Amino acid sequence: MDYLESLGIRAKRASEVLARLDPASKNLGLRAAADSLRQNASEILAANKLDVENARNKGVSSAMIDRLMLTTERIDQMAEGIVQVSELKDPVGEVLDTMVRPNGLHIDKVSVPMGVIGIIYESRPNVTADAFALCFKSGNAAILRGGSDAINSNKAIVNYIRDALEKEKLPDDVLLVVTDTSREVATEFMKLNRYIDLLFPRGGAGLIQSVVENATIPVIETGVGNCHIYVDEEANIKMAVDIIDNAKTQRFGVCNAAESLVIHRGIAKDVIPTIYERLTSKDVELRGADDVREIVSDIKCATEEDYAREYLGPYISVKIVDNIDHAIEHINHYSTHHSEAIITDNSENAQRFLDEVDSACVYWNASTRFTDGYEFGFGSEIGISTQKLHARGPMGLKALTSYKYQIKGNGQIRQ
Repeated sequence: MDYLESLGIRAKRASEVLARLDPASKNLGLRAAADSLRQNASEILAANKLDVENARNKGVSSAMIDRLMLTTERIDQMAEGIVQVSELKDPVGEVLDTMVRPNGLHIDKVSVPMGVIGIIYESRPNVTADAFALCFKSGNAAILRGGSDAINSNKAIVNYIRDALEKEKLPDDVLLVVTDTSREVATEFMKLNRYIDLLFPRGGAGLIQSVVENATIPVIETGVGNCHIYVDEEANIKMAVDIIDNAKTQRFGVCNAAESLVIHRGIAKDVIPTIYERLTSKDVELRGADDVREIVSDIKCATEEDYAREYLGPYISVKIVDNIDHAIEHINHYSTHHSEAIITDNSENAQRFLDEVDSACVYWNASTRFTDGYEFGFGSEIGISTQKLHARGPMGLKALTSYKYQIKGNGQIRQ
């Protein structure tokens, strides 16, 4: 039997057991997994140290190292995220709608697990714990294929979670990891539609495109974030600069960081120098066209590629527009449909922006960094969907369920 097929069979069988578990049993497993991560933090950190050292030896950027690196605090946050998921309402078995037909048939629309969820991701070993928590609580088994850069970390996290489930006499095959990180196995994994019901790619544009083009499993596109902040003519400049600073510099290597600024021409001369001073003090390089560089000559010259790029690093593009129509047009053209924000005191312009910008999350006077399952009250997220079917934005428990119709009759036959 093929290696991946054996994983698929194990996950499918485990998912059938998990689907029958009551909420209390699932919550017991989640709390046990969280305790196991905390108790074995030193071992997980030792495994992560190997991954970080390998990445540094390969010349990986500091932003990518930050995504990869674990600390005691980050492991505790992972564990706390699992606990928070345990405290959320169980999404399985909820009656979403009820109908009684004229012939007396009683129809309930009831939420059910997807079955087996596959996740292909890069770096970020915290995804391993988040994926487990959300899949387990929503009644789904998970097969994880992380990148070679985080393989030691991912294996350690999975092993300690599985140990915890086994000790509680719960099915440990609800969480499996693909240990072969070759591209050939990744491509084969994308075609495991006999066993996997839904596939999530989490990583850069190249990974996501590869999965979309090669998978025979239904795919949810997640993550790529060319996130824009539009500073309207009626913006509070201090607020704008503070929000841009937070959205760009709090963490560079995350998908909800701001990568593109759009500035109304009427406020450009007042706000661009202040933005430039704040961001360059944190070693961010600004790139803009000639009209931007006329205001601050030290800003680098932007190319067309800069307006469409997810930098995941200390760079940001700047575009001057004549009005809100041009701002919305520019954003919808270059956006990856992740997260965008408008800074303005004009409620009419703000509502137009909220209504007309075609992205999963659209903000008024707030940082794009809030696009996150934890910040939305979901405990964590399996990913941030940038498409429209079947879910959009941070995907929590409900987004990992489907539904079926349960129909009750008393002898009806169709005429």
